[in-house]
Amino acid sequence: MKKVITGFFMSWGMFCAIPCPLKIWDEKAKGFMLLFLPVIGLILGAIWALCAFLLGLTGLPALLIAGLLTIVPYLLTGFIHLDGYMDCSDAILSRRDLPERRRILKDSHTGAFAVIALCILMLLTFSFLSAFDRVRSVWVMLFIPAAVRSVSALCVMNLKPMEGSSYQYVQPAITDGYRVGAWIILALLAVLPLLLFGREGFCAPVAQLAALLAVLFGRRQLDGMNGDISGYAITIGECVGMLALILL
Repeated sequence: MKKVITGFFMSWGMFCAIPCPLKIWDEKAKGFMLLFLPVIGLILGAIWALCAFLLGLTGLPALLIAGLLTIVPYLLTGFIHLDGYMDCSDAILSRRDLPERRRILKDSHTGAFAVIALCILMLLTFSFLSAFDRVRSVWVMLFIPAAVRSVSALCVMNLKPMEGSSYQYVQPAITDGYRVGAWIILALLAVLPLLLFGREGFCAPVAQLAALLAVLFGRRQLDGMNGDISGYAITIGECVGMLALILL
């Protein structure tokens, strides 16, 4: 039980910008840290949905509400996943050879492709959220961040880490039990929204599929899995999940 609790607070402190009340670390709890990543997503998604609900009661202009809701998920994570999205975009869109793409990925400077990709992401997310009045229940939003993080956790556990990635030191602690748990969580987050919200709940498995495709694409382009690719997939998955929610 101690490992489970430690893993939860490790995941909170690592993947969420909300101040963590208990800062602890145990190398043996890294598996639980990954298993709790979707749970952190549920918490973030619940705050996001609550903000949407409360802002909808204010009577503010729809475009202003859309702008505020666009930045909420990035503020809650301290922009950690957005940073990975920008780094991967810069490297992948450069269309250079693999060593150069990896060098660009690790470069602390912000390139033109990262800025362009960020503008596209923000424009699309803002556009989707500006049509949010078409959604019957804002509470389905809480499943989108959790769904994409379930894909990220599973991929980190199973895909070959990129050379030099910190995930090289995480995978040795991952047993088959953790992997089975990650599959169960992923399946629950795909099915539960459908049972609770009907057609609109399809946004969760659609977001999962988008995140998985982003991981596979990023891994192929950069030859390995790392934290930047995880953030890249989470960011793209959330954006596509919002599109699916609006369309459905």
